[in-house]
Amino acid sequence: KGAFVYERFDSEKKTKGYALEWFFNQILETKPDEYDACCVFDADNIVSKDFFKEMNKKLCGGEKIVQGYRDIKNAEDTWVTANYALFYWVMNRCYHYSRYKLGLSPLINGTGFMVSMSVLKEMNGWHSKTITEDIEISLLSIARGYKIGWAKDAIVYDEQPVGFKQSWSQRSRWTVGHIQCLKEYTIPLAVAVKEHKTLMNFDGLLYMIGSIPMFVLTIILLILNFVMYFANGMSTLDLFINCLRYLLPTFLLPIITAIMIMILDKKPIRPMLKGLALYPLFLGSWLLINFKCLFKKQTKWEKIEHVRDIKINEVS
Repeated sequence: KGAFVYERFDSEKKTKGYALEWFFNQILETKPDEYDACCVFDADNIVSKDFFKEMNKKLCGGEKIVQGYRDIKNAEDTWVTANYALFYWVMNRCYHYSRYKLGLSPLINGTGFMVSMSVLKEMNGWHSKTITEDIEISLLSIARGYKIGWAKDAIVYDEQPVGFKQSWSQRSRWTVGHIQCLKEYTIPLAVAVKEHKTLMNFDGLLYMIGSIPMFVLTIILLILNFVMYFANGMSTLDLFINCLRYLLPTFLLPIITAIMIMILDKKPIRPMLKGLALYPLFLGSWLLINFKCLFKKQTKWEKIEHVRDIKINEVS
């Protein structure tokens, strides 16, 4: 029967975070009691027919913020999109689902999520300080004691960049956003751990300090290994073994993990073989991105072209 469309024109504040902040302010000002919750999607998304039904179940069950299952609608287009699919499939089961089952909090994952109006009212709207608004609202919610829910049957299919250049640019923004969140929310999360004394808050803090800080620490340890080697404090064999201890878990283990997840979730393996073979390249490039973003922070939003006309019946 149609929809109410809110149009926003701002050539300076162009990120999704700014758009959501503006939109939720409009809703809270004009229709604060008309809706129970809002679901957020990207314009290129397609969703399963039961998405709203599954989210409504979660809302009626008392969950205030819920992330749906983020899948990829163009996983077989290129090796790049295949690697995005592997990354999200692993994250869905190993991060979101596992934490939800353990009573911890998953994270909002960019699109396909629900947030109740009561939460938005308590937070006085949606306020973004970083360019990764999904991680930001996740950390803010965890710090305030909200456990984010997980709806594996509320599936949203997202389109990913087909080219490596676009992927590099997109992941660079994500990394910069993580660094911004590290600066903004590490202390609030630490305070929440002290005040609430819950494992959920502690896990949220570990997520922050286990990302960029651990990456920096790993670089320092690798450099120290080479310094010791050139100072004749370590044999060539010891250096080789120490490097393998880093390289194998970083590049080989993710392939094994991805294959296990595809078997468990009944994902097609054959079309993903090229993606699996090049998964170490994808992850290795992310390490380079992390290193680059320590010194050069890319905060400008750039449009990612979405051109695939894929229908829901083609992916569900």
